Parts: sequence; structure tokens; C-alpha cells
Amino acid sequence: MKSGPKAPITAKPIALVHLPVSGAKRVDAFARQYLKVPKGEGVLQPFRLRPWQLQIVEGLYPEAGPRPRQALLSLPRGNGKTAMAAVLGAYGLFADGQEGASVLIVASDERQAGHVFRAVRRMIALQPKLAEQVHIYQDRILVPHTDSELRALPAEAGALLGWDPSLMIVDELAVVTENVWEAVTSAAGKRAQSLTLAISTPAETPESVMWRLVEHGRTGGDPLFYFKEYAAPDGCPLDDENAWAAANPALDDFLFRDALRATRRTMREPAFRRYRLGQWTGISETWLPWGAWESCTDATRVVTDGDRVVLAFDGSASGDSTALVGCTLDGHLFVVDVWANPGDRGWRVPRAEVDTVVAAAFDRWDVVELAADPWGWRSEIESWAKRHGEKRVLEWNTAAAQRMAPATDRLYQAVMTKQVTHDGDSRLASHVAHCVAKNTPLGDLVTKDKRGSPRKIDAAVAAIVAFDRAAWHGNKIVRKRGASFR
Repeated sequence: MKSGPKAPITAKPIALVHLPVSGAKRVDAFARQYLKVPKGEGVLQPFRLRPWQLQIVEGLYPEAGPRPRQALLSLPRGNGKTAMAAVLGAYGLFADGQEGASVLIVASDERQAGHVFRAVRRMIALQPKLAEQVHIYQDRILVPHTDSELRALPAEAGALLGWDPSLMIVDELAVVTENVWEAVTSAAGKRAQSLTLAISTPAETPESVMWRLVEHGRTGGDPLFYFKEYAAPDGCPLDDENAWAAANPALDDFLFRDALRATRRTMREPAFRRYRLGQWTGISETWLPWGAWESCTDATRVVTDGDRVVLAFDGSASGDSTALVGCTLDGHLFVVDVWANPGDRGWRVPRAEVDTVVAAAFDRWDVVELAADPWGWRSEIESWAKRHGEKRVLEWNTAAAQRMAPATDRLYQAVMTKQVTHDGDSRLASHVAHCVAKNTPLGDLVTKDKRGSPRKIDAAVAAIVAFDRAAWHGNKIVRKRGASFR
């Protein structure tokens, strides 16, 4: 790269009319015809997107319907994240059809951001038709004909202000802070089409912006957020090579199996699981084993009006969430509602709305009992008791281990033996997944992973109480029926 002023671009603008008009087919055709593998396996050969890579591109650039605005690709190391990002960066610079395209490569520091930047620069250098279209500088690549540019930026909030990106690629989201992610996302959205794509291995801890986005992506309910995760099943043996294949789509292609075998022998287990199996090792101490809660889902069951149910309420004033969970007397849990802080420091639980929902629940079902944690809600609980009957509204102190430990064990055993079902509500599933088991002389209790953690568990606590009280009332009915035959 020569220093000093750049010579004028004399080549005619590159013509891409022969490529498909849009979508993943256009990205694939551009890669095959204009890009070459910059290093490693297949170096200097035309860049051929594998079927699994094409699937990702199809999610980012759909043939029909709106494009996503944000995307997250969670992928273990060694599966070509940098090359994939470089292909998308080059496409965004040359072929996405946006005049004045702005492609930003963001990473934890300038060195990390330089990985993708150098890969794009090398791909351009290997293709004369692209090289004659650009001016290459130390930190940016400029296409004068379209006034488009690609830049590498450090993940610093101040450096990300004032941009208008058409494509922003965040490399290794695992080490990006919440403030930086907010700066990244606030920069986007000024164009009719723009994409913020994060590519990363899992973070060291769930206390990360990446884990929050993983949870959001796993719900699958946001059409403007594309999420793709490659990971081995939680708890799999380290030497399970079928699990390796599930986590590593490039295995036996440009990721070599014998290299993973060698790595497994010398790398610590948590590191191997995170870097090579795509697993979240920071949540391994969860209350329930992986998959146990999901295996009890019965989303087809409808709790009809007039059914006999128990309700459980776990409330907060502001920071934590507030949950109202129901349970039928035969052990089917369902969420009535959850109120959660959307991220507003001044947010307070809408007490009037909670009161309305509780009243509606009593009108809809035959509520045998409402068990409510009294902390911060004693006046409301007294009002509910007056309105619905003191025998039907019970104060249940969730901080009392002598009550909560047996109740926690009751639901744990029911889940493990599949003696309970639930409606599959994603909010409840998330809260259950956040629960960590705390051993006490009275038995296990559920708690957050650490004091002040933003990972809420209130709906899970309410479910524990609801199931315990429903089981008590169900057994009471059985005992009465048994006595009537004597």
C-alpha cells in the first residue's frame, strides 16, 4: 500500500448486472465470481459458500419479505467466522446496491477489528476487477464511483457515534460491553435497509450483552432479529465426536478432526466447551438439568374458563420482575402475566394493572387459592383478601426456607419424573433457566447466579409456589374422596 495521495480511479464502474437481482443468490454469485479464499484451506480458489453458510446468508438476505435489522451468529472457533464476515463486508461494499454504502467492522480493539479488514483487503487484492475500483488506506477502503467505504473501528462508544452504516459487523460480541452495543445499535437504522450483524463464540459469563441477545434470539419471536446458533448439546461428553459435528459445521471440511482431538487433551474443559463446542459454561450450575423443563411442555393444553386453579404471585416494586403464575390441581403450570422492567431506570411495576389482572383471573377461573409473597405488596394482598375472601388469599413468604425448600424439591422431582406440565411460555422458561440451586440444611432453594444479577427468576419462584399449593389442594381432595368410601 503506497503512502501519499491516491491516483484517480480510471477504471469504469464495475458492472454487476449479470448477478441475481437480490437475496442470498446474489451474495453467493458475487462470492464465487469476484472473491477468492485469502488464506488457509482452499487458498486462492474462488470463495464457495457451503450449504450451512448459504443458510445463514438466506436468513440475512431473504429473497422475499423485509431483511432483519439485527442478527447474531454464535459459532465455535475454527469455523470461518472471519472469512464469512469478510465476504459479507465485501458484498456490502460493492454489490448490495446501496449508493454511499458504509460498512463498519467493529471489534474489541483495533487489532481484532483488523482481522476482518485485512481479509477484505486481501480478497480485493486477489481480484483485479475489484482492486482497480478502490483506494485502500490504513483503516478504510474507499470506492469513489459509489462513494462507498469500509472501515475498521474499535469497540468504543465514542468512536461509534455519528455514523450511518448500511452494514455493521461486530466481531466477537462476547467481549463487547452493554454501552458499546447500545452505541452500535443507535448508529444503525437511518437507512431503508441496514443490518447490524454480531458474530461470536459464547461469552465467559451470562452477565453479557451476548447472552441477553441469545435469549432473545432463542424465543424466535422477532422477525427483524435473525439468530443462528451452533452448539453441542449441554452436558455431552467431551469426546463425543457427534456432538463436535453438531457444534462445528466446518468439521471435516476446513476444520480438521485431529486438531480438535489434540486440543481436547490439552485444553481445560470449560474452555473447550465454550471455544470448541459453542456452549455456555457460565450457566452449568443451573437448578434444572439442560432440557428437563422443555421436556415437560404441553402447549396444546388450554386452561378453560371455570377450571379449578391455584394462583401464585411474586412481586417487586421496581427493579425485579413481577409474576402471576397459575397451576391446575392436576399439575399444569401456566403464566397469567409477567411484568418486567424494559430497561428504564425510572420504571415501576404498574400496580393498578396487576390488580386488574388478578381480579380478571378470579373472574375467569375457580381460584381455590392465591398464594402471594407479601414483600412490598401487603396492602394489595389485604385488598385482594377482602375482595375475594380471606380463606382464598394466603400470604406465602418466599424468603422462608422452611416452606420454599420442600416446595422447590416438589417441583424439581415432578419435572424430573415428568409429573408436571407447563404451557411453554418463554418468559417462564427464561426465569427457570436463570435459577441456580443453593444448598441449605432444609434442602435446595433457587436463587440468582449472584446478588444484583439482571437475570430474573420471579416467574420460576411463582411456579414453585403455585405447583406446591396445587399439589396440596389436589391431595386434600383425594383424601376427602377416599374417606367418603369408608
